[in-house]
Amino acid sequence: MNLTNLASRLEHIEPFHVMELVKMAAVLEQQGRNIIHMGIGEPDFTAPPAVVAAAAQAMTERKLQYTPATGIIALREAISAHYLQTYGLNVPSSRIVVTAGASAALLLACAALVEIGSEVLMPDPSYPCNRHFVAAFDGVAKMIPSGPEQRFQLSDAMVREHWSAQTRGVLLASPSNPTGTSITHDELRKIVASVRERNGFTIVDEIYQGLSYHAEPFSALSLGDDVVVINSFSKYFNMTGWRLGWLVVPEVMVPQIEKLAQNLFICPSSIAQHAGVACFAPESLAIYEERKEEFRRRRDFIVPALRELGFKVPVMPDGAFYVYADCSALTDDADRLTIDLLNEAGVVLVPGLDFGPHTAHNYIRLSYATSYENLQEAVARMRRFFAARK
Repeated sequence: MNLTNLASRLEHIEPFHVMELVKMAAVLEQQGRNIIHMGIGEPDFTAPPAVVAAAAQAMTERKLQYTPATGIIALREAISAHYLQTYGLNVPSSRIVVTAGASAALLLACAALVEIGSEVLMPDPSYPCNRHFVAAFDGVAKMIPSGPEQRFQLSDAMVREHWSAQTRGVLLASPSNPTGTSITHDELRKIVASVRERNGFTIVDEIYQGLSYHAEPFSALSLGDDVVVINSFSKYFNMTGWRLGWLVVPEVMVPQIEKLAQNLFICPSSIAQHAGVACFAPESLAIYEERKEEFRRRRDFIVPALRELGFKVPVMPDGAFYVYADCSALTDDADRLTIDLLNEAGVVLVPGLDFGPHTAHNYIRLSYATSYENLQEAVARMRRFFAARK
């Protein structure tokens, strides 16, 4: 086989640049440097005791075989009950497909909905993998520049303006990675209605929905049974390495999604699924809510601190654990700044390069999913770094 004759779709899938910074940081750590990581969005908390105990019990009881491709019934029913308890929504368990993380859920949704050559609208900036999921199925991610005025999100007016004959749907995230901003319920309702008028699909990534700090929680599922929603156990539920998520689709799509899941993944991890049921136990939910308040405390420290250092934070993040900060007053090259901060200050941040061309050179993303003490130390290091440059 000629290994240079690979599929042309690979030309449209770019490297994940944040991982290059992580590799550089690992080299420095091997040299004995102390590095503060605020790059990857991974909670420093781990699964609560009840979840770990449920995983151990599943192993002890040898619940280790394949499960149905759509997930075990107990977990699908627990997720259904969670929608009713948290959002007041009756989402039948039959519409819920448990997946190997939110990434698998997005992959399945795009496999089912994206036609070859069709456009999918999403904001620039966006989580980079979203556009690559579309490209993986030979679709075209149409990135629409979105700034602070739109809270770095798509608006209904933008969807209407950019919809073309080739457009098939929209892929949104609320709250968003990298910005930590949400789409208001009213604006999302308008977007869904406009997409519906055009016979398109709406996919909403809600993996940070549990980490919303201000408005009363709501899910895009409240806007109609035709909305496809992605969620995950990684962020609010603190289970990143367990690779467990879920997908909510219209009833008519379930057999097709199941067919895809059977062929692409067989099933999610059986151990992770049995552990996931314990996420919805009252004692686990109480822990998650305490941790959510700790994330809020970290946000309320880091945003003013960044502004004091000379960054602009034009939109206060209302969810997730990210700050999208304008560094144009400090540099004209965000990528270079993040490399210098790593090498000279021992602080890992992420340049806007990963999230789309519109904000690539002027913005950095900071994750405050690390300890309060680490955030304080990182600010002190950055303060010394910028003072030395004056």
